[in-house]
Amino acid sequence: MQNVVPLPRHLIGMLTPSSNTVLEPYTSLMLEPLFPVVSAHFGRFRVTRIALDDSASEQFRQEPILAAAELLADARTDVIAWNGTSASWLGFDTDERLCAEIRSRTGVKATSSVLSLNRLIAERGVKRLALVTPYTDDVGARIVANYASIGVEVVAGAHCGMSDNFSFAEITEDRIAAMCAQVAGAAPDAIAIVCTNMRGALVGAEVERRLGVPVYDSVSTTLWGCLRALDLPTAALARFGSMFAAPLDPDIALPAE
Repeated sequence: MQNVVPLPRHLIGMLTPSSNTVLEPYTSLMLEPLFPVVSAHFGRFRVTRIALDDSASEQFRQEPILAAAELLADARTDVIAWNGTSASWLGFDTDERLCAEIRSRTGVKATSSVLSLNRLIAERGVKRLALVTPYTDDVGARIVANYASIGVEVVAGAHCGMSDNFSFAEITEDRIAAMCAQVAGAAPDAIAIVCTNMRGALVGAEVERRLGVPVYDSVSTTLWGCLRALDLPTAALARFGSMFAAPLDPDIALPAE
């Protein structure tokens, strides 16, 4: 009997809002050039509505998320990411605490969509940011305030005024492209598509090439952050955006994950 050499594998775990229908297929599509060496595996917890009231915020309490993370850890994942953007309006510290608790409970590296976006913003020296979201204006205003607190000015924002999480996935790519073009008029350093249930990954890369402005889609930034956490090269994913093509600058101090 011949000896079998096991295939090297890097397993990415992602925590997914229950009503999300975008991030799993788009992440799997982007990972195709690295398959089967790198693969993504998903766990869900209930999230159905995005708003600033207490009942909506309660969806993001730690315990249900940690329970889902512990199940993902059973798959011996090398990193676990919260693939959602709640920290953009609840406060960046909520993801910092969540990731610390995931690491404590599972012994697995942890990151999130928002922490990865902020790492990317720091690495690329972004000071003028534009936002594209499906959210209501008050949620958008909270995101603006949180970025101001870390020295990043939001110079333009386009929001769809929606709160039903499932419906975010029904926003067309043409509309997302138009929103990106709208905010690009403010000459930002980068555009952030903030929502992991918005179909921005592919169209964002197309808009970036057309307008010459970096576009950081939330599903893409989560995957970028996971690959960074595993010290894996990202150049094979360059067609999905400049974030994957450009190398990490070792001279830039980055926020801790």
